Amino acid sequence: MNIFLLSIIGANVLISYKGFNDYNFFRKYEFHVGSIRAGEQIRMLSSGFLHGDYMHLFFNMFTLYMFAPVVIYSFGSLTFLMVYFISLVAGSLLTLSFHKNDFGYRAVGASGAVTGIVYASILLNPDMNLYMFFIPIPIPAYIFGIGYLLYSIYGMKAKNDNIGHVAHFGGAIGGYATTLIKEPSMLTDNTFIVGLLAIPIVLLYFLDRGGKL
Repeated sequence: MNIFLLSIIGANVLISYKGFNDYNFFRKYEFHVGSIRAGEQIRMLSSGFLHGDYMHLFFNMFTLYMFAPVVIYSFGSLTFLMVYFISLVAGSLLTLSFHKNDFGYRAVGASGAVTGIVYASILLNPDMNLYMFFIPIPIPAYIFGIGYLLYSIYGMKAKNDNIGHVAHFGGAIGGYATTLIKEPSMLTDNTFIVGLLAIPIVLLYFLDRGGKL
């Protein structure tokens, strides 16, 4: 396994484990709007290495393990780290933007960063197929990416679960933008896929501007 990917997974496991066993540590570094607005911006980053439980941690790290090699192979290890951390921060920034007046809002998890890696890998290799255990046929990666973000928009509107859909969406935007900045030739060489993957992002913008979220 790539040493940078291993380091990211290791940091998530160790910091999450510390949080599982130390309530004060967990509360000190989780995403909490009131604390962030009071000046504790470190939570924008640290919350991305904490998780709610072992299943949450496993799912995020397994997804990262599956998709990260595409980004590493295409861009190298240092750019992989850049995409990861930009996506993490983008997820936190969008979450803060949506919940800025909800001072009690709390969240944890690497989902924003991981979703950014997933979206970057789909841009880099849109022809790859994904297999879901509950769907017996392969799903084109770009269809999965679009569907996932449309579901995230639904989750933002419904607000009927405990999932950080806004962080997922922010992370996807971070991964999408960073990949295109790093490889702008995609805009002309793969215009169709770039445009398709932008549809949920544009939709979110207009829904937010229209006050429908």
